[in-house]
Amino acid sequence: MSTLPRIAKSKAKPLVSEEDELPSFLKSFSESEEEEEEWEPKSKVASKRRLPKKTESKPKKAAAPRSTVVRKRTRKTAVKEEPNVSLPIAADEDSKDGLKLLQPKEDGDPKPKTRTKKPKMPRGTKINVSQEKMNNLDSDEIPSTSAPLMENEVKQEKYEEDFTFDEPPLKRIKLTTCPQGKPVKHPGSTKHQEELEMNWDIVQVLSERTNIEPWVCANIICLFRDENTIPFIARYRKELVNNLEADALREVQQTLEELRTVAKKTHATIQKIKKEGKLSGGLLTALLNCKTLDELDHVSAPYKTGSKGTKAQRAKQLGLEPAAISLIENPVELSLFSYIKPNVKGLTTIQEVEAGVQHILADMFAKDKDTLDFIRILCQQRYICIQSALAKVSSKNVNEKDVNKFQLYQNFSCNIKNIQHHQILAINRGENLKILTVKVNVPDGVKNEFCRWCVNERWRPKRYAKPELMKLLHNSVEDSYKRLIYPLLCREFRSKLTSDAEKESIMMFGRNLRQLLLTNPVRGRILMGVDPGYKHGCKLAIISPTSQILHTDVVYLHSGQGFREAEKIRRLLLHYNCSTVVIGNGTACRETEAYFADLIMKKYFAPLDVVYCIVSEAGASIYSVSPEASKEMPDLDPNLRSAVSIARRVQDPLAELVKIEPKHIGVGMYQHDVSQTLLKATLDSVVEECVSFVGVDINICSEILLRHIAGLNANRAKNIIEWREKNGPFISREQLKEVKGLGPKSFQQCAGFIRFNQEYIRTFCSNQQTKLAAEGHALMAKADVQVTSKKQGKKKSKPAANVAVRPNPLDQTCIHPESYDIAKRFLTFIGGNANDIGKPDMQQKVNAVLQKEGIEGTAKTLNTTVHTLQIIIDGLTQPEGFDIRTDFDKPDFKRSIVCLEDLSIGTVLTGKVENATLFGVFVDIGVGKSGLIPIRNITETKLSKAKKRRSLGLGPGERVEVKVLNIDIPRSRITLDLLRVL
Repeated sequence: MSTLPRIAKSKAKPLVSEEDELPSFLKSFSESEEEEEEWEPKSKVASKRRLPKKTESKPKKAAAPRSTVVRKRTRKTAVKEEPNVSLPIAADEDSKDGLKLLQPKEDGDPKPKTRTKKPKMPRGTKINVSQEKMNNLDSDEIPSTSAPLMENEVKQEKYEEDFTFDEPPLKRIKLTTCPQGKPVKHPGSTKHQEELEMNWDIVQVLSERTNIEPWVCANIICLFRDENTIPFIARYRKELVNNLEADALREVQQTLEELRTVAKKTHATIQKIKKEGKLSGGLLTALLNCKTLDELDHVSAPYKTGSKGTKAQRAKQLGLEPAAISLIENPVELSLFSYIKPNVKGLTTIQEVEAGVQHILADMFAKDKDTLDFIRILCQQRYICIQSALAKVSSKNVNEKDVNKFQLYQNFSCNIKNIQHHQILAINRGENLKILTVKVNVPDGVKNEFCRWCVNERWRPKRYAKPELMKLLHNSVEDSYKRLIYPLLCREFRSKLTSDAEKESIMMFGRNLRQLLLTNPVRGRILMGVDPGYKHGCKLAIISPTSQILHTDVVYLHSGQGFREAEKIRRLLLHYNCSTVVIGNGTACRETEAYFADLIMKKYFAPLDVVYCIVSEAGASIYSVSPEASKEMPDLDPNLRSAVSIARRVQDPLAELVKIEPKHIGVGMYQHDVSQTLLKATLDSVVEECVSFVGVDINICSEILLRHIAGLNANRAKNIIEWREKNGPFISREQLKEVKGLGPKSFQQCAGFIRFNQEYIRTFCSNQQTKLAAEGHALMAKADVQVTSKKQGKKKSKPAANVAVRPNPLDQTCIHPESYDIAKRFLTFIGGNANDIGKPDMQQKVNAVLQKEGIEGTAKTLNTTVHTLQIIIDGLTQPEGFDIRTDFDKPDFKRSIVCLEDLSIGTVLTGKVENATLFGVFVDIGVGKSGLIPIRNITETKLSKAKKRRSLGLGPGERVEVKVLNIDIPRSRITLDLLRVL
């Protein structure tokens, strides 16, 4: 069962779709290549259906020694691996904790890297057979998890001597971190995907692309295979991922999916070409060497169905391939005149024969791995720039306003090593709108040096060649570069730039969203939410400290009735004792802000000291007409629901914003120009991370908030709510196991993020015991009237059977149930009591032990890891009701307003960050127009130490002190300099 309701979707589908997600420049080939149709997926499906028929009877042979056969096969493949490379995860036979982390060896031998990359061509055809063999694994071969697990929380797992993250379907990939490579079957997980065999090591490539240690990448792959969520890994499996944050884990997951997509499409292409009888050893090697979709597209393009084929293929059909090979291998005996056939089209003259040989050689050069590696390294050492210019037809078909938006890029040139991510996204948007034309400029020196290297070294004839043959070879190299290699390089450069820019844009969106969701809630206040408007009036909603709707109304402040409506607002504020007004930043926001600021300055609401703040109302209108809003506020007009949502965004931002689809919150950049699949997966993961790290009270949280907890989804959240309504409040985390559809894995993922208000639980249990005692006395009194004492005894036993579950004080902490035994041992070690959790006495006892023993020594004494012990210490010492959002900033409350005309250069102001982009940060300084702090003005020394520690940088909601550098009143542009973060 999947425990990643949002992340799993991204696993099931490639992160980049074939048509919708790829930019236009990746879909086009060189001009000289023929247009080719995509092959039909029916052949792929048909080939898969034949797999079981081939080896259907094989599993029936020798059922008893099945596991030994597997072991023998795996040992044979393991001989080719380096025996002294340690596995990052292994079972600890002597420890009850079950697993220990194996750190990478310091004196590691680099040889295994080269060995694992050696191509094994004949084995590429064993895909069909290995699937049936791997499916016969015994169910007792279960993979190890990454931390000790309690018997009651998670199904007990058996461990092999060696661990690998491979599974049964098609092929097993050989890893340097897994020398013996024993296949392990996950418990009840037929949905797991097997890594398809390629000529590269997926762990090594993943490590190179993410700049993370190989052993960490191997552990992350194992954890994701075991259906662990990012919040669970980031908090409870830190030792296995080297203390990586959630953003880094998300990046590794996305890169892993890209590599799996390449491997999947590569093997689908191999099966298709093999079925057509066109698969050769060289082609198989080239396909298995592909690490990106661009490389795969380049190699497989000539073999796509529905086209006439490339020039090289047509020349091979004419029988000119031996001539091309002979020119390199044995040019002395080559005579091109012998290939002339007057009656055959394409062979009538010597010029046509030379052209055919040239096309074959050009194709041979363009498909050679060493040749492509040389030109790529050569380009890295030279100045390669990307250029954009105004398209000639743009002025006729495009609006002039749209053309002016791209004024900076109408004559733009920049080195591809220095170009910024937002510039790439802007250029791509202009190209898609037919406003800009874009090209990659490779200097002629690269071409000249490449041609010299090919003719004199890589493709130099092995024997003497006549001058006319050397000229033909030189022309072939130039033709290969101009027609095939240069277009490939351009696609690769632009694909890499676009991919990096999209990822950075999405990560920036995720960071902004996290900062917004973790805004410090304003507790204990009665709030008035105002949704500004002109013609239809301003919608008001007054909510209680517990988010209950007290009153709703509509006032018309901007239609000449402002003075009369002021009396109504004053009466409402005084009646409900409300001193905080929350104004949405939509239409008429500036006028509504000025209206309230004027009344506040005149002390119109006295004796109340009224303050106001501005919040983003992005997504409020969409939410007000959504099914969730109709279910939550069925009797309220949709226009008034938005005012309620605006007020709740200050009272509890996380609980309110999770009701809105993340992309509608509007804190990103170029969100419509990036992969929508990747964007949705990332934002959903960020929401899950924030909700999980904050935690939810299981007995009062809404279903919408609950479904975003790690390990839960909509169905499980609904079942939890139904259980709560039927059986009353949850008393302990153990009761979650009684919920329908919430199995051991889901419980493991979600248990640590669910909280219990102990005061409420104690009150409920006390009432329950009183009720049970009363029922027991009534039953005993009734039993005394009965005949026999035996029956009286039976009557007495019934109340005892109905005793409620006892609460566990550890359930109010961030400590995971799998660590409860360690937490109890730690309490005994320091002489503490579980009932003192969060009290100063507990903090004193913990500090005393840590000063004496140290955290590492204490962890060793308790036979656990430092990370696990740190979580236990945090859980025991944090006060009851601790909220991580207290470290973040609250909304900025104001009493007056400033106009743009009041500003002057050099003025120092305090503002609040509205949005962060790749080129700068927008700050609301209270003048109705946000100012921009360019990215060059945000340095590490200006950020507070707390922000560095959290590595969040500047994000929405943070309060900053800025200085005005420039004011452009006609364009309403304000340039700011960051002084410090408040």
